[in-house]
Amino acid sequence: MHRAFVVIGFLFSVALLSAGVWSYGFRQALSQLSEKAEADLELAADRLSTQMQVYQELAVLMAGHPALTTLDTPSQRQAAQVMLLDVADKTAAVNMLYLDRNGRVLTAAQPIAQDSLAGHPAFERALQGALGSAHGVLPESGARIYSYAAPTFDALGRVQGALMVVADVQDVEQTWRGSTEAVFFVDSDGVVFISNRSDLLFWYRSEGQQGLSPPEGDATDFASTMIGGHELWRLGWGRYLPERALHLTLDLPVIDMTAEVLVDVAPARRLAGLQAAAVAAICFAFGALLFLATERRRTLAQANVVLESRVAQRTRALTAANTALRREVHERQEAETALKKAQAELIQAGKLSALGQMSAGISHELNQPLMAIQQFADNGTAFLSRGREGRAAENLTRISDMAARMARIIKNLRAFARNESEPMGKVDLVQVIETAVELTDARLRSEGVELEWQPPSAPVFAWGGEVRLVQVFVNLINNAADAMSQQDDKLIHIAIENGDKLAVTVRDIGPGIENTEKLFEPFYTTKAVGSSEGMGLGLSISYGLVQSFGGNIRGTNAQTGAMFTVELEYYREDEVA
Repeated sequence: MHRAFVVIGFLFSVALLSAGVWSYGFRQALSQLSEKAEADLELAADRLSTQMQVYQELAVLMAGHPALTTLDTPSQRQAAQVMLLDVADKTAAVNMLYLDRNGRVLTAAQPIAQDSLAGHPAFERALQGALGSAHGVLPESGARIYSYAAPTFDALGRVQGALMVVADVQDVEQTWRGSTEAVFFVDSDGVVFISNRSDLLFWYRSEGQQGLSPPEGDATDFASTMIGGHELWRLGWGRYLPERALHLTLDLPVIDMTAEVLVDVAPARRLAGLQAAAVAAICFAFGALLFLATERRRTLAQANVVLESRVAQRTRALTAANTALRREVHERQEAETALKKAQAELIQAGKLSALGQMSAGISHELNQPLMAIQQFADNGTAFLSRGREGRAAENLTRISDMAARMARIIKNLRAFARNESEPMGKVDLVQVIETAVELTDARLRSEGVELEWQPPSAPVFAWGGEVRLVQVFVNLINNAADAMSQQDDKLIHIAIENGDKLAVTVRDIGPGIENTEKLFEPFYTTKAVGSSEGMGLGLSISYGLVQSFGGNIRGTNAQTGAMFTVELEYYREDEVA
């Protein structure tokens, strides 16, 4: 009877311990899952906001187009329609319309059924002199649209009309549809207007409701719980959505929506279950060893006291070995975890350092056109006050050129900094090198590095990813500049070789490469320990990127300095088809 109580107590203790381990492991896994889900949600929201901002900026920039100034005659309206249609085709806008202050449609890129849009929320906002926006569903096709309306002003500063740009939300969704997590955007009325899961479109949330209801209003399985500060939903919304999901939200006041994500917690539950099972297995193994040792000691005690002593010693030895083994396993696991965490932190630090250096250089490039814009604006004001409209127009043209230059610099920096996943396809290698040269131009000029680069007259098309190729050549140019930092003469030569293999060479006149065998190994660097110039990750990352394109990268010592050769595949239409 005593043994039965001991066994029952042991089993109860193991079950209680396993439950505690499962609960703790599940909470820890949820915290890690929440951090990743939060980052994914912010990335999806940033993509949506950025893509919608393109149409917003299009409405503002095109509102003052000269072709829209006067639309009194049919020929003027026809010319404006042709211009709007051309811009809409190039920007993938659904439609572009110009309305007078009464909401009457004067001209449009595509025909519309309505002659007046008076009362449209975006137009009403534009009548107040501000940029208006609204979203809805086209009654003819059922397509979801997002509209921006920018006001135009007469000579007295009064609103005389508005240019409206209509964007297709489905085209915007194509860039991130089908990702692992279910992401959806709920408008101010509580309706799911945008999602990478088409099953969730037009589901709605009533006031005070936590979950969502289908458009038909049918009841669905739903329950919400809070575990460790995390909101968990239990769903029965279809096979394409998880049964148990972590729910996170993010407010987007710019587009008047709320971004939400549902992340499957099944991996976290499995991980917690494995941890609990491992603890239970260890406890049962230890209990079995202890039980066998106790029984053996009891049997031997009846025969000989000496043997009982030896059995006790062996039991203690086994217990100590088991404890030491568990300690060693635990220490090894902690060491591996610390190593992985350190590697991740080093990689992230390297990325942040590179972006910091890049932003510092680009900021200098932006200050010059900003100061020039201010000067040209002051000059234009002075010329206008003197009635010299021609000279004022010249200054405005220069301001436009400076703004275009700043936009190009910012576009290149943003594309490089985002470094997001992109599909493989046709890439203009000449434009890729031009972008890398432009991103590193500020640093090269500040350090007195001369760059020899003669772009071919015609494009050279390669197979790869444009943003990732820009990162490769930025790394190579920066490494070449670092190698020559301690010498007076500094020269970088870039050339494209069109042979059997498409190749790009980046050559410097620095001290050369010490160890070509370790050149592309992670964390290998010739810089001083603790240097802020790099951690030896640039070439390793570049090697992996080029390999992913089916190409190759190698570094050799030239007659003077080092030379890196990037070999890529030609883009061929027949292979793509």
